Amino acid sequence: MPQHVPAFVLEPAEDSTAVGPERLHADEIDVAAPHPGEVLVDVAACGVCHTDLHVMKDEVAFPTPAVLGHEVSGVVREVGEGVTHVAPGDRVACSFIMPCGTCRHCEKGLEDLCETFFQQNRLAGHLYDGTTRYSREGEDVAMYSMGGHARSCVVPGRAVFPLPDEVPLHDAAILGCSLFTGYGAVRGVADVQPGENVAVVATGGVGLSIIHLARAAGAQRVIAVDIDDEKLALAAELGATDVINSSTQDAADEVRRLLGHGVDVAFEALGSVATVSLAVDLLDDGGRAVLAGIAPAGQTLDVEIAKLVRRKLRILGSFGAPASTTMPEVIRLAAEGNIDLERLITDRFTFEEIGEAYRKLNDREIRGRGLVVVRPELR
Repeated sequence: MPQHVPAFVLEPAEDSTAVGPERLHADEIDVAAPHPGEVLVDVAACGVCHTDLHVMKDEVAFPTPAVLGHEVSGVVREVGEGVTHVAPGDRVACSFIMPCGTCRHCEKGLEDLCETFFQQNRLAGHLYDGTTRYSREGEDVAMYSMGGHARSCVVPGRAVFPLPDEVPLHDAAILGCSLFTGYGAVRGVADVQPGENVAVVATGGVGLSIIHLARAAGAQRVIAVDIDDEKLALAAELGATDVINSSTQDAADEVRRLLGHGVDVAFEALGSVATVSLAVDLLDDGGRAVLAGIAPAGQTLDVEIAKLVRRKLRILGSFGAPASTTMPEVIRLAAEGNIDLERLITDRFTFEEIGEAYRKLNDREIRGRGLVVVRPELR
């Protein structure tokens, strides 16, 4: 039988100006039982991510009505046929990339490029049989990843990972996007080596995770670049060796003053033309710019080709990571105390405050990662 649960539903925009968090409305939806290979999770917490905000603002196309929220932790309520690695009652965290395991990319280990995930979920709002598990009064409701802005959600089993007792259940939500994305950028794409110098442009939730993980990877200097002094102060607490406010300083000049040259790796964690261009400008000869921020559709990068060629620069995209190998690793790092989840989470909201959480994110009032505590009673 379907569950009838509270959720925040993103409604269709009434006109081109009515976009943003105001489109979120508290309602109730029906959540169907998990199909084979799926897991029904009672949501403990869900992270507040800029990617969801892009969807609310129609900067990323997605069908509506929809339930957003793609950074989830919770407790397993029910498992579908064939799921054996978790059982009802297990504490779990979920990766926002939900690999099918059978497409041509997944078969090569490139789960972060899973064609089924992008075609069925990120374009159509479905799970992998072409249907959604959410409905409202008989009408389909799209799912953005697992749709964590509801008190229960259904997740493909390949995106569900058990948590050890050492990892706090609510805080573990941010492992599935913020830390997952950061780890993919630092270790999977950039392959940061001990002694390298890195810069991180934009120090929100993902940027702070990159700073934290770059220091853990042995980076010698980690230079945080942002326009907000409070965010930069938090970046210093989480491992940045140097901070630059690019609204008052020329970041490229300041990096070269600090190091005598550019950085080996520059991470971009916002998704704008200005911040991506800045990341490229911060590079030393032979350096690599790793772009981890999602930009609104249609934005393009204008790079001086001669500089790119002569200086042997590399521009690399990074979208998440392979879930099957990365999630166990970030969970292990959290269990061993090598990731400071409590400090990364700077703002906590109740389930009823989801709209307010995204308004604050839109107004740049969240210093690090925001977290919505959906079911405070779960532990």
